[in-house]
Amino acid sequence: MRVILTLIRRELGGAFQSLTGYVVIAASLLLTGMAVMDLIGWLNDRPTDAPITELFYQSTYFWVILLVVSPVITMRTFAAERSSGTYEALMTTPVGDWEVVLAKFAGAFLFYVLTWLPLLGVLAVLRRVTGETLILDPRVTAVAFLGVFLVGAVYMSLGLFASSLTRSQIVAAMIALLLGIAMWMLSFRPPSADGIGGALGRALDHVSLVRQMEDFARGVVDSRHVVFCLSVTGLFLFLTQKVVEGRRWK
Repeated sequence: MRVILTLIRRELGGAFQSLTGYVVIAASLLLTGMAVMDLIGWLNDRPTDAPITELFYQSTYFWVILLVVSPVITMRTFAAERSSGTYEALMTTPVGDWEVVLAKFAGAFLFYVLTWLPLLGVLAVLRRVTGETLILDPRVTAVAFLGVFLVGAVYMSLGLFASSLTRSQIVAAMIALLLGIAMWMLSFRPPSADGIGGALGRALDHVSLVRQMEDFARGVVDSRHVVFCLSVTGLFLFLTQKVVEGRRWK
């Protein structure tokens, strides 16, 4: 456990020692601020009883942040180690492959969480200014952030896998971006999916991250969504471990 904690601190330290980490946070704050401003303008014209988390999610900003920021966060995890020559030194230390993978995932995931925490503060200020207690319902907000973190875990593990495949951070970011867009595109059901008794449509609904986030944003916790996100995260972490294990013995 001490080894993993040391590696996690190393990952977080590396993120904040480079300009990339601050650019990621600044870009996320900018897009979040733009989303909130659009949301306020929309509410002034069309009052609604829907939770503000659901309204925020319905904007395109959420997926832009997720699809663009995730590859940038994870591209350095393994690719930077290999390009700088520290990968071999890391893998020759008395630390297991799973410990390295889990530590790098935890470091990337914690950084991802930090990029979303300011949104909670923005919503709290909005509730304070407007005096509307329903703007930030504790239960709905907690479930919405649970969805953000679960879907984020999927994309962090995907980015980790992409970074383990190459020594170029740019290539790792592009692979992660393309895979992330592909997963996002699975959420859009083609017209033919309603045939064959709706079997294909139900399958696409089950793997649809968009529909899963719709439920989370409304404050609905579906155990199937939780299991799916954790399973996909575990799958990509397993694939990453296999890549790392293969490179160790080359």
